[in-house]
Amino acid sequence: MTNPVYPCLWYDTQAKEAATFYCSIFQSSSISYETPLVVHFELEGVQFMGLNGGPQFKFNPSISIFVTCKTDEEVNYYWEKLSSGGNVLMPLDKYDWSDTYGWCADKFGLSWQIYKANTDDNAQKVVPLLLFSNEQFGNAESALNFYTSLFDHSEIVGIARYGEDTPDYKGKVLHSSFRMTDREFMAMDGPGDHQFKFNEAVSLVVECDTQQEIDHFWEAFTKEGEESMCGWCKDRFGVSWQIIPGILKELMSDQEKGPRVMEAFLKMKKFDIETLLKV
Repeated sequence: MTNPVYPCLWYDTQAKEAATFYCSIFQSSSISYETPLVVHFELEGVQFMGLNGGPQFKFNPSISIFVTCKTDEEVNYYWEKLSSGGNVLMPLDKYDWSDTYGWCADKFGLSWQIYKANTDDNAQKVVPLLLFSNEQFGNAESALNFYTSLFDHSEIVGIARYGEDTPDYKGKVLHSSFRMTDREFMAMDGPGDHQFKFNEAVSLVVECDTQQEIDHFWEAFTKEGEESMCGWCKDRFGVSWQIIPGILKELMSDQEKGPRVMEAFLKMKKFDIETLLKV
């Protein structure tokens, strides 16, 4: 199975505005598809979906977007653009892990970590990062093992752990990199009392070609997690997923059939491809 996995960002009504803003900042970027409900766009080759879902869910630092830069000038560029009108979570400064690093929330509330490092020219520049904190603290490695077991072409690339200088956290994941279907993600355990946790504001979309694939991922994530509506579910770590048919965009683009397809899937928890094709 080769199933695209990418973040979905939940906005009130500003999905197109946000996508346009991000595409104006990152060089290799474009909007590829849009409807009044969703906008698909790419940033440096990484796919995203923006959803106009209403005011129910708000971004928080539990999932951020990590941007790796090679120079101070590049860091300063992204920091200025992304922090303008937003909030600073960790000031742009020198830290033990980087000569130049900062963590901010942009004007829409989405969190970004901007980082200077020597990386390969082919390295993925924009990477979603999951922060396991509060009741999920210490579960990052279990999540990595679980996620990479579900997807083909997936692996844990590397794990850095808390050491002897932090005995309360020794062995927990300080930082890690892993791949799901050849796409890079990051994860870390976040010690301390954080006033946030994973929620639906950032979910991970899995596109499936067959009902068998939908069943596979749905059953895996909901076994110790929970089901929701319209292909949404949560895994046992509280991370939200959308398990959707890859053909959904095509069906929704059909002016005659699209409204019937939406009416049908609004009644579903797990997507049923055969039902959608028949409406």
